[in-house]
Amino acid sequence: MNKCLRKLSLLILLTGLCNISFAQNIIQEYAPVKNDSIRIGKGDNDFLPFIQSGYTLMLPEDKTIKGVLIFLEDSGYDKMNSSAKEMYTQASEIGFAVLSVSTEIPFDFYFSEVSMLTAHNLIHEAFSYHKLPNDNIFFLGASLVGHRAMRYIQFMKEREDAFQLNIKGIVMCNFTLDWTRKWYQHERDIRINRINLWEPKFINYMLETHLNGTPKTVPEHYHNFSSYSYFDENNDNIKLYKDYAVRAYIEPAIKYRLKKYFRTLYENNSTDIVGFLAELELAGNENTELIVLQPEDKSSRNKNTQTTWSTIDKDELMDWIKKQSQE
Repeated sequence: MNKCLRKLSLLILLTGLCNISFAQNIIQEYAPVKNDSIRIGKGDNDFLPFIQSGYTLMLPEDKTIKGVLIFLEDSGYDKMNSSAKEMYTQASEIGFAVLSVSTEIPFDFYFSEVSMLTAHNLIHEAFSYHKLPNDNIFFLGASLVGHRAMRYIQFMKEREDAFQLNIKGIVMCNFTLDWTRKWYQHERDIRINRINLWEPKFINYMLETHLNGTPKTVPEHYHNFSSYSYFDENNDNIKLYKDYAVRAYIEPAIKYRLKKYFRTLYENNSTDIVGFLAELELAGNENTELIVLQPEDKSSRNKNTQTTWSTIDKDELMDWIKKQSQE
């Protein structure tokens, strides 16, 4: 074997060993997929198959675990654990584990207690079996991942379960908090009919079905389902989050959404998050922070909640998490 081939063989061997070493710190526990589906619309073909229920756990390498980052992600859509994976390196460097949990419901909005209890039991199982410290717990996420975190926290705050997470903070990224506003946004999308209507029809069908009506007929159902709502004079759910450190990222991209979706300032998740932070501060939370992302305006870059998450400086975010953990 010549020198060039020996070097190449050595490189391949070392790369393989590194992958094996890192893989030993990734634990996956998932149940078999149920052979069934759920309805997501009124059409004959409006069904989605169930996905795997379970969790993926990344343990820091050769370090004492100082805390846990939790993502409530789907196991079967997009790239599995895609948001959590972006934090593996930074979390491991400062001794944090990363836990990604999925129920069997695709695009689960956590409408039912069954979904939230499933997530809770999976979290409890991961903490118990792998002896994770119940300290310095942070929920993170964009889109439905973030919404689920808020619903899970509300669910557990309203229960007297023996196992309660010692939550230190929440990292919010560009997701819907006000489902009354979201319903009206999608009604407008459907009315003007200028974009692909799959998502507006899907989300409004799910909201109307599981909340038993519209914001016009059962406004209180939408208020309770929302962590914050501009249309709710009481905003009772705010008090559930007032003791946590909260860092929120938004990417308004107003011109982009105007041109691509014909949307106004009100059809924007940023309005929810800013309103939520304002109510938190009125409730006495002095540990909130808003990060407004203003990336270079490239018309070719698709701007959505997942790309907003990918834009975040993860090293700087972990510095913030480390700081909160020391306080």
